[in-house]
Amino acid sequence: MPSERVTVSSGTHWEAAHGYCRALRVGSFVYVSGTVASDEDGAVVGPGDPYAQAVYSIQKIARALAEAGASLADVVRTRLYVTDISRWEEVSRAHAAFFGEVRPASTMVEVRALIGPDFMVEIEVEAIVGAA
Repeated sequence: MPSERVTVSSGTHWEAAHGYCRALRVGSFVYVSGTVASDEDGAVVGPGDPYAQAVYSIQKIARALAEAGASLADVVRTRLYVTDISRWEEVSRAHAAFFGEVRPASTMVEVRALIGPDFMVEIEVEAIVGAA
């Protein structure tokens, strides 16, 4: 029998417009889409501050994981996209604050730009429920 697909929505219009969801759970696997530091109104949180943006993004990811029946402790893979790699330590400090004990496989890469000019960090994760 195929695994049930469970989608988690952030409620923004972007999901329908672009055909994606905030998170998707299939069986014990959970995938969280790239997440930037935008609040419920779409405003940038922490402009100019990659640490604050990373923290806010991970907090959003934690909420999406919870809706999918998972937690940050279940995360096995993170991908971090940054617009200024020279500030990698600030982003890494935020990552370590949430994943220091979990220690998922992780990649950080510099990209030319993200979806909006004030976004400096975008994070996506993969989790396996029960991996904690």
